[in-house]
Amino acid sequence: MEKIKVMIADDHSLIRKGLTQILELESDIEVIAQASNGREAVKQALKLEPDVILMDINMPIQNGLSAIKELRGKGCPSNVIVLTIHEDREYLREAVAIGANGYVMKDAEADNLVEAIREVNRGEMYIQPSMASDMIYAIGNSSYEILPNYLGLKETDLTPREIEVLLLIADGMNNKEIADELYISEKTVKNHVSNIFRKLDVSDRTQAAIYVLKNHLR
Repeated sequence: MEKIKVMIADDHSLIRKGLTQILELESDIEVIAQASNGREAVKQALKLEPDVILMDINMPIQNGLSAIKELRGKGCPSNVIVLTIHEDREYLREAVAIGANGYVMKDAEADNLVEAIREVNRGEMYIQPSMASDMIYAIGNSSYEILPNYLGLKETDLTPREIEVLLLIADGMNNKEIADELYISEKTVKNHVSNIFRKLDVSDRTQAAIYVLKNHLR
């Protein structure tokens, strides 16, 4: 079995060593590099192309968000999980907007971090469950302009009404609020939400909201 190659970027040596010990207990994960600042992280990532990078935000010389921007600008294919102490929706919004694939708090359980690494390595987005509502709030309060053809979908995939519902989901509205906004029944909203999830291949409202943000609908 091919292992998931991970790089850890954090300015605290003890955290890097501790994470390495935790992750290497997993048979499918291998820590191949460490970096103590954003500049070093960029250099190593471009050279080694790890499958997953665990990226702290607050680091000397170059911070983590700046490093992610540079990596994406240079076409680095590595998936990036922001691993941080900042339980702040603005950091979360910015991290996802610039190309992060995951956002995990440093006080998360080890199992959650391992799950996040495996999920983003499969090409999925991982947001720590405790911040799911913040994810939707952050997207809903972003300044974005929507045009249906920006969704990257065939016209037959989402109906105009389903597009409306999707955007209201991204605004953080629940089914009752959407029903009131569109003057339709809550049951009809539930049907639209089910169709949206199926067509976008997502399983919950957070993933649907993330879809809006990842497709640059701001």
